[in-house]
Amino acid sequence: MAGSYLPPESVEKLRDELLKLYGLEGSMFQQYITYWQELLKGNLGPSFASFPTPVITLIYRSLPWTAGLLVLTAMIAWVIGTILGGIATYRSKSLWVKIFEMLSNAVRPIPYYIFALALLIVFAYILRWFPAGGAFQIGIEPSYSWVFLKSVAKHGFLPALSLIIIGMGAWFLNMRNLTSNIIHEDFVVFAKQMKLKDQMILRNYVMKTAMPAQLTGLALQLGTVFSGTIITEIVFNYPGLGTLAFTAIMQSDYNLVMGITLCSIMSVALATLFVDLLLPFIDPRIQYTGGTS
Repeated sequence: MAGSYLPPESVEKLRDELLKLYGLEGSMFQQYITYWQELLKGNLGPSFASFPTPVITLIYRSLPWTAGLLVLTAMIAWVIGTILGGIATYRSKSLWVKIFEMLSNAVRPIPYYIFALALLIVFAYILRWFPAGGAFQIGIEPSYSWVFLKSVAKHGFLPALSLIIIGMGAWFLNMRNLTSNIIHEDFVVFAKQMKLKDQMILRNYVMKTAMPAQLTGLALQLGTVFSGTIITEIVFNYPGLGTLAFTAIMQSDYNLVMGITLCSIMSVALATLFVDLLLPFIDPRIQYTGGTS
Protein backbone atom coordinates (compact mmCIF):
# COMPACT_ATOMS: atom_id res chain seq x y z
CA MET A 1 0.00 0.00 0.00
CA ALA A 2 1.32 3.46 -0.89
CA GLY A 3 2.70 5.32 2.10
CA SER A 4 2.91 2.21 4.28
CA TYR A 5 6.02 1.34 6.25
CA LEU A 6 7.66 -2.05 6.40
CA PRO A 7 10.49 -2.78 8.79
CA PRO A 8 13.79 -3.85 7.18
CA GLU A 9 13.35 -7.37 8.55
CA SER A 10 10.02 -7.75 6.73
CA VAL A 11 11.47 -6.39 3.47
CA GLU A 12 14.37 -8.83 3.68
CA LYS A 13 12.00 -11.70 4.40
CA LEU A 14 9.81 -10.67 1.47
CA ARG A 15 12.88 -10.58 -0.78
CA ASP A 16 13.94 -14.06 0.32
CA GLU A 17 10.46 -15.44 -0.30
CA LEU A 18 10.37 -13.97 -3.82
CA LEU A 19 13.81 -15.40 -4.63
CA LYS A 20 12.63 -18.80 -3.44
CA LEU A 21 9.35 -18.50 -5.34
CA TYR A 22 11.05 -17.71 -8.65
CA GLY A 23 13.85 -20.23 -8.14
CA LEU A 24 16.63 -17.63 -8.00
CA GLU A 25 18.41 -18.91 -4.93
CA GLY A 26 21.95 -20.28 -5.17
CA SER A 27 24.31 -20.48 -8.13
CA MET A 28 23.26 -20.91 -11.76
CA PHE A 29 23.88 -24.66 -11.55
CA GLN A 30 21.79 -24.95 -8.38
CA GLN A 31 19.00 -22.93 -10.02
CA TYR A 32 19.13 -25.28 -13.02
CA ILE A 33 18.84 -28.37 -10.80
CA THR A 34 16.04 -26.77 -8.80
CA TYR A 35 14.20 -25.91 -12.01
CA TRP A 36 14.25 -29.52 -13.19
CA GLN A 37 13.20 -30.81 -9.79
CA GLU A 38 10.19 -28.53 -9.76
CA LEU A 39 9.45 -29.28 -13.42
CA LEU A 40 9.27 -33.02 -12.73
CA LYS A 41 6.79 -32.24 -9.96
CA GLY A 42 4.63 -30.34 -12.45
CA ASN A 43 5.50 -26.97 -10.95
CA LEU A 44 6.16 -24.43 -13.72
CA GLY A 45 6.26 -21.49 -11.35
CA PRO A 46 3.86 -18.59 -10.97
CA SER A 47 2.55 -16.48 -13.80
CA PHE A 48 4.09 -13.01 -13.87
CA ALA A 49 0.99 -11.33 -15.31
CA SER A 50 -1.52 -13.27 -13.16
CA PHE A 51 0.59 -13.50 -10.02
CA PRO A 52 0.39 -15.59 -7.88
CA THR A 53 -1.64 -18.00 -10.05
CA PRO A 54 0.53 -21.00 -11.05
CA VAL A 55 1.31 -21.44 -14.74
CA ILE A 56 0.03 -25.00 -14.69
CA THR A 57 -3.37 -23.77 -13.50
CA LEU A 58 -3.71 -21.38 -16.43
CA ILE A 59 -2.69 -24.11 -18.86
CA TYR A 60 -5.20 -26.55 -17.38
CA ARG A 61 -7.95 -24.00 -17.89
CA SER A 62 -7.13 -23.39 -21.57
CA LEU A 63 -5.88 -26.80 -22.69
CA PRO A 64 -9.30 -28.54 -22.93
CA TRP A 65 -10.60 -25.84 -25.29
CA THR A 66 -7.62 -26.07 -27.64
CA ALA A 67 -7.46 -29.87 -27.42
CA GLY A 68 -11.15 -30.21 -28.21
CA LEU A 69 -11.01 -27.77 -31.10
CA LEU A 70 -7.74 -29.03 -32.56
CA VAL A 71 -8.32 -32.78 -32.20
CA LEU A 72 -11.90 -32.65 -33.46
CA THR A 73 -11.15 -30.49 -36.50
CA ALA A 74 -7.94 -32.34 -37.35
CA MET A 75 -9.66 -35.74 -37.24
CA ILE A 76 -12.64 -34.61 -39.32
CA ALA A 77 -10.43 -32.92 -41.94
CA TRP A 78 -8.07 -35.91 -42.03
CA VAL A 79 -10.79 -38.54 -42.43
CA ILE A 80 -12.71 -36.67 -45.14
CA GLY A 81 -9.60 -35.54 -47.02
CA THR A 82 -7.96 -38.98 -46.89
CA ILE A 83 -11.05 -40.89 -48.06
CA LEU A 84 -11.88 -38.45 -50.86
CA GLY A 85 -8.24 -38.25 -51.93
CA GLY A 86 -8.07 -42.02 -52.26
CA ILE A 87 -11.36 -42.29 -54.13
CA ALA A 88 -10.34 -39.46 -56.47
CA THR A 89 -7.48 -41.61 -57.76
CA TYR A 90 -9.98 -44.01 -59.35
CA ARG A 91 -12.43 -41.28 -60.30
CA SER A 92 -9.97 -38.78 -61.75
CA LYS A 93 -12.27 -37.95 -64.68
CA SER A 94 -15.35 -37.33 -62.54
CA LEU A 95 -16.71 -33.82 -62.38
CA TRP A 96 -16.81 -33.73 -58.57
CA VAL A 97 -13.14 -34.72 -58.39
CA LYS A 98 -12.12 -31.88 -60.71
CA ILE A 99 -14.23 -29.37 -58.78
CA PHE A 100 -12.98 -30.56 -55.38
CA GLU A 101 -9.37 -30.54 -56.56
CA MET A 102 -9.76 -27.02 -57.91
CA LEU A 103 -11.30 -25.82 -54.62
CA SER A 104 -8.58 -27.57 -52.60
CA ASN A 105 -5.84 -25.89 -54.60
CA ALA A 106 -7.63 -22.57 -54.12
CA VAL A 107 -8.02 -22.73 -50.32
CA ARG A 108 -4.80 -24.55 -49.43
CA PRO A 109 -2.49 -21.50 -49.75
CA ILE A 110 -4.86 -19.34 -47.67
CA PRO A 111 -3.62 -18.87 -44.08
CA TYR A 112 -5.95 -20.14 -41.36
CA TYR A 113 -6.44 -16.71 -39.84
CA ILE A 114 -7.35 -15.05 -43.16
CA PHE A 115 -9.99 -17.67 -43.85
CA ALA A 116 -11.19 -17.43 -40.25
CA LEU A 117 -11.50 -13.65 -40.55
CA ALA A 118 -13.52 -14.02 -43.75
CA LEU A 119 -15.91 -16.46 -42.08
CA LEU A 120 -16.21 -14.14 -39.10
CA ILE A 121 -17.14 -11.16 -41.26
CA VAL A 122 -19.68 -13.07 -43.36
CA PHE A 123 -21.41 -15.30 -40.80
CA ALA A 124 -21.03 -13.27 -37.59
CA TYR A 125 -21.25 -9.61 -38.69
CA ILE A 126 -23.16 -9.66 -41.97
CA LEU A 127 -25.52 -12.65 -41.65
CA ARG A 128 -25.32 -12.82 -37.83
CA TRP A 129 -25.89 -16.56 -37.78
CA PHE A 130 -23.14 -17.25 -35.27
CA PRO A 131 -21.56 -15.34 -32.34
CA ALA A 132 -18.47 -13.27 -33.04
CA GLY A 133 -16.33 -14.77 -30.29
CA GLY A 134 -16.03 -16.58 -27.00
CA ALA A 135 -16.46 -20.23 -26.13
CA PHE A 136 -20.02 -20.12 -24.76
CA GLN A 137 -22.73 -17.63 -23.96
CA ILE A 138 -22.09 -15.32 -21.04
CA GLY A 139 -24.22 -16.22 -18.02
CA ILE A 140 -24.40 -19.96 -18.71
CA GLU A 141 -22.84 -22.11 -16.03
CA PRO A 142 -20.36 -24.65 -17.47
CA SER A 143 -21.83 -28.13 -17.16
CA TYR A 144 -22.80 -31.16 -19.22
CA SER A 145 -26.29 -29.83 -19.81
CA TRP A 146 -27.75 -29.57 -23.32
CA VAL A 147 -27.96 -25.77 -23.07
CA PHE A 148 -24.26 -25.42 -22.32
CA LEU A 149 -23.14 -27.98 -24.94
CA LYS A 150 -25.32 -26.32 -27.57
CA SER A 151 -23.80 -22.94 -26.76
CA VAL A 152 -20.27 -24.38 -26.97
CA ALA A 153 -21.04 -25.98 -30.36
CA LYS A 154 -22.48 -22.75 -31.71
CA HIS A 155 -19.53 -20.63 -30.58
CA GLY A 156 -16.98 -23.16 -31.80
CA PHE A 157 -18.55 -23.78 -35.21
CA LEU A 158 -16.82 -20.98 -37.14
CA PRO A 159 -13.29 -21.57 -35.81
CA ALA A 160 -13.76 -25.30 -36.37
CA LEU A 161 -15.07 -24.74 -39.89
CA SER A 162 -12.08 -22.59 -40.84
CA LEU A 163 -9.65 -25.28 -39.66
CA ILE A 164 -11.60 -28.14 -41.27
CA ILE A 165 -11.90 -26.57 -44.73
CA ILE A 166 -8.23 -25.61 -44.97
CA GLY A 167 -7.06 -28.91 -43.48
CA MET A 168 -9.39 -31.03 -45.60
CA GLY A 169 -8.06 -29.50 -48.81
CA ALA A 170 -4.48 -30.17 -47.77
CA TRP A 171 -5.16 -33.80 -46.80
CA PHE A 172 -7.10 -34.39 -50.02
CA LEU A 173 -4.24 -33.18 -52.22
CA ASN A 174 -1.65 -35.04 -50.17
CA MET A 175 -3.56 -38.33 -50.34
CA ARG A 176 -4.23 -37.89 -54.04
CA ASN A 177 -0.54 -37.34 -54.73
CA LEU A 178 0.40 -40.44 -52.74
CA THR A 179 -2.18 -42.74 -54.29
CA SER A 180 -1.54 -41.47 -57.83
CA ASN A 181 2.00 -42.84 -57.51
CA ILE A 182 1.01 -46.04 -55.72
CA ILE A 183 -1.45 -47.18 -58.42
CA HIS A 184 1.49 -47.58 -60.79
CA GLU A 185 3.39 -49.92 -58.45
CA ASP A 186 3.86 -53.51 -59.52
CA PHE A 187 1.69 -55.04 -56.79
CA VAL A 188 -1.25 -52.83 -57.79
CA VAL A 189 -0.79 -53.60 -61.48
CA PHE A 190 -0.66 -57.30 -60.63
CA ALA A 191 -3.87 -57.00 -58.59
CA LYS A 192 -5.58 -55.42 -61.59
CA GLN A 193 -4.34 -58.24 -63.81
CA MET A 194 -5.88 -60.70 -61.35
CA LYS A 195 -9.24 -59.00 -62.01
CA LEU A 196 -9.75 -57.92 -58.41
CA LYS A 197 -12.50 -55.41 -57.76
CA ASP A 198 -11.52 -51.75 -57.79
CA GLN A 199 -12.94 -51.28 -54.28
CA MET A 200 -10.73 -54.06 -52.94
CA ILE A 201 -7.62 -52.73 -54.68
CA LEU A 202 -8.30 -49.21 -53.45
CA ARG A 203 -8.95 -50.30 -49.86
CA ASN A 204 -6.43 -53.10 -49.35
CA TYR A 205 -3.59 -52.10 -51.65
CA VAL A 206 -3.61 -48.40 -52.45
CA MET A 207 -5.01 -46.64 -49.37
CA LYS A 208 -3.44 -49.05 -46.90
CA THR A 209 -0.02 -48.37 -48.43
CA ALA A 210 -0.50 -44.60 -48.26
CA MET A 211 -1.89 -44.66 -44.71
CA PRO A 212 1.44 -44.62 -42.78
CA ALA A 213 2.47 -41.31 -44.38
CA GLN A 214 -0.96 -39.84 -43.69
CA LEU A 215 -0.90 -40.99 -40.07
CA THR A 216 2.54 -39.49 -39.50
CA GLY A 217 1.32 -36.17 -40.81
CA LEU A 218 -1.76 -36.37 -38.61
CA ALA A 219 0.37 -36.97 -35.52
CA LEU A 220 2.47 -33.91 -36.24
CA GLN A 221 -0.64 -31.80 -36.81
CA LEU A 222 -2.29 -33.00 -33.59
CA GLY A 223 0.83 -32.11 -31.66
CA THR A 224 1.39 -28.75 -33.26
CA VAL A 225 -0.70 -26.37 -31.19
CA PHE A 226 0.62 -23.25 -32.93
CA SER A 227 0.00 -24.32 -36.55
CA GLY A 228 -2.64 -21.73 -37.35
CA THR A 229 -4.80 -22.35 -34.30
CA ILE A 230 -3.07 -19.65 -32.24
CA ILE A 231 -4.21 -16.85 -34.56
CA THR A 232 -7.55 -18.53 -35.25
CA GLU A 233 -8.28 -18.47 -31.52
CA ILE A 234 -7.29 -14.81 -31.35
CA VAL A 235 -9.62 -13.94 -34.25
CA PHE A 236 -12.58 -15.62 -32.52
CA ASN A 237 -11.47 -14.72 -28.97
CA TYR A 238 -11.49 -18.42 -28.17
CA PRO A 239 -10.14 -19.20 -24.66
CA GLY A 240 -7.56 -21.77 -25.72
CA LEU A 241 -3.78 -22.04 -25.55
CA GLY A 242 -3.41 -19.80 -28.60
CA THR A 243 -5.12 -16.86 -26.91
CA LEU A 244 -3.28 -17.61 -23.69
CA ALA A 245 0.08 -17.67 -25.51
CA PHE A 246 -0.67 -14.36 -27.24
CA THR A 247 -1.58 -12.75 -23.92
CA ALA A 248 1.56 -14.13 -22.29
CA ILE A 249 3.77 -12.77 -25.08
CA MET A 250 2.17 -9.33 -24.98
CA GLN A 251 2.59 -9.18 -21.20
CA SER A 252 6.14 -10.62 -21.20
CA ASP A 253 4.98 -13.50 -19.03
CA TYR A 254 8.05 -15.68 -19.64
CA ASN A 255 7.04 -18.44 -17.25
CA LEU A 256 3.73 -18.89 -19.04
CA VAL A 257 5.35 -18.78 -22.49
CA MET A 258 7.81 -21.50 -21.47
CA GLY A 259 4.98 -23.58 -20.01
CA ILE A 260 2.90 -23.41 -23.19
CA THR A 261 5.95 -24.18 -25.33
CA LEU A 262 6.74 -27.20 -23.16
CA CYS A 263 3.14 -28.37 -23.51
CA SER A 264 3.41 -28.11 -27.29
CA ILE A 265 6.69 -30.07 -27.38
CA MET A 266 5.27 -32.84 -25.18
CA SER A 267 2.14 -33.12 -27.32
CA VAL A 268 4.23 -33.52 -30.48
CA ALA A 269 6.36 -36.20 -28.81
CA LEU A 270 3.36 -38.13 -27.45
CA ALA A 271 1.46 -37.96 -30.73
CA THR A 272 4.51 -39.19 -32.65
CA LEU A 273 5.02 -42.02 -30.15
CA PHE A 274 1.39 -43.04 -30.50
CA VAL A 275 1.69 -43.22 -34.28
CA ASP A 276 4.95 -45.19 -34.05
CA LEU A 277 3.16 -47.77 -31.88
CA LEU A 278 0.17 -47.84 -34.22
CA LEU A 279 2.02 -48.20 -37.54
CA PRO A 280 2.86 -51.94 -37.22
CA PHE A 281 -0.87 -52.72 -37.05
CA ILE A 282 -1.44 -50.84 -40.32
CA ASP A 283 1.74 -51.35 -42.34
CA PRO A 284 2.73 -55.04 -42.61
CA ARG A 285 6.24 -53.99 -43.66
CA ILE A 286 6.89 -52.75 -40.11
CA GLN A 287 7.31 -55.27 -37.32
CA TYR A 288 8.48 -55.10 -33.72
CA THR A 289 10.86 -57.94 -32.96
CA GLY A 290 12.29 -58.87 -29.60
CA GLY A 291 15.92 -59.57 -28.86
CA THR A 292 17.44 -62.83 -29.98
CA SER A 293 18.89 -65.20 -27.46
